[in-house]
Amino acid sequence: MANPKIAFIGAGSTVFMKNIIGDVLQRKPLAGAHIALMDIDPQRLADSELVAGKLVKTLGAPATVTTHTDRRAALDGADFVIVAFQIGGYEPSTVIDFEVPKRFGLRQTIADTLGIGGIMRGLRTVPHLWAVCADMEELCPNAILLQYVNPMAINTWAIAEKYPAIRQVGLCHSVQGTAAELARDLEIPVETLRYRAAGINHMACYLTLEQRQPDGSHKNLYPDLLAGYRAGKIPKPSDWNPRCPNRVRYEMMTRLGYFVTESSEHFAEYVPWFIKSGRDDLIEKYGIPLDEYPKRCIEQVEDWTEQAERYRTAETIEIEESHEYASSIVNAIWTGEPAVIYGNIRNNGAIASLPDSCAVEVPCLVDANGIQPTHIGALPPQLTALMRTNINVQELTVKALTTENREHIYHAAMLDPHTAAELDLDQIWSLVDDLIAAHGDMLPAWARR
Repeated sequence: MANPKIAFIGAGSTVFMKNIIGDVLQRKPLAGAHIALMDIDPQRLADSELVAGKLVKTLGAPATVTTHTDRRAALDGADFVIVAFQIGGYEPSTVIDFEVPKRFGLRQTIADTLGIGGIMRGLRTVPHLWAVCADMEELCPNAILLQYVNPMAINTWAIAEKYPAIRQVGLCHSVQGTAAELARDLEIPVETLRYRAAGINHMACYLTLEQRQPDGSHKNLYPDLLAGYRAGKIPKPSDWNPRCPNRVRYEMMTRLGYFVTESSEHFAEYVPWFIKSGRDDLIEKYGIPLDEYPKRCIEQVEDWTEQAERYRTAETIEIEESHEYASSIVNAIWTGEPAVIYGNIRNNGAIASLPDSCAVEVPCLVDANGIQPTHIGALPPQLTALMRTNINVQELTVKALTTENREHIYHAAMLDPHTAAELDLDQIWSLVDDLIAAHGDMLPAWARR
């Protein structure tokens, strides 16, 4: 069997590249892959080349690694395209997304998926993803696009609108990551969990959550979660992020009957109930970490710099399998060996109670036929209604991009649940004006007119 070519666009994210490519090269059918690393930053690309070379050496894999600052050269003839970039970076764009809204009294936690920060990130990011897709149509039309970029739902929706022929999936680790957190809170082995989740990215829910029993039966875990939360025994403190005690999602479970798959720090800003002016008691009660993403960015840069330095000086690199889906997808499509993943795709009726055109996150079968979403049917009505409040914002942001109609940026901001709960119409209009001015040419020209 021939070896696949895997183009990695945004390979200057050295640690993330190391995790994904390390997963790929540990799979025997993929060990001889051609890994084409591409980044616009020559120094970061050189760092990633060095690390990738040491991965190959450590594993004894017959892989080929090439590096490119020209995206088209990396994409030419690719079988798989992995995209992982942040347009505008932490500085200046993420800082702008937090600091400008603060002047209006609008506080955020992550600001990369929804809210005014997610809207602006979508406007910055989608044109660059479209450029990748345009090159793919010409240079590798049959390749699979594995997209690891936020805002995931807006990106997936916008790609499907403008480049419907591109075979794509948006990949997040919230479903499998939250499953591990719930197993920890319940003090049960994660491998005994059985679940089915569906919804939209960062607002999917576990429709079923069970534990396999020794006799082959399955125990519903929701009563244990509810009882543990009401007794104050869970959620248990998180080692990886002590700033966020994860109370928001548990509280939402008591109101909705289902547990959401993305973290409390994210979810707090997707709804109008937790971050409110003059209500610091809510911030304290639910442990909401305001300005979490800027803090995390600074910590990650420091951590990644330290890790990258260790990788540069090490002869070999210790490799552990990550919890990302990319290698499972590549292996399943390349070999035909089936796998099940959670992916973000155009709905097309998979969730009957949500619009066909929106992006949904559902379980997917992956094999030589590609990525095949599971039919979920209608969600419980309270989940459908909640997700629609976020879909409204996603849809208007995508409409702004596809029609180049600047007014839809304001409409998206008007309908954002958190923004609308905090600001009046004049404030929202002024905030959007100020954000557009602050981002300048990071945004497409039509948005700046």
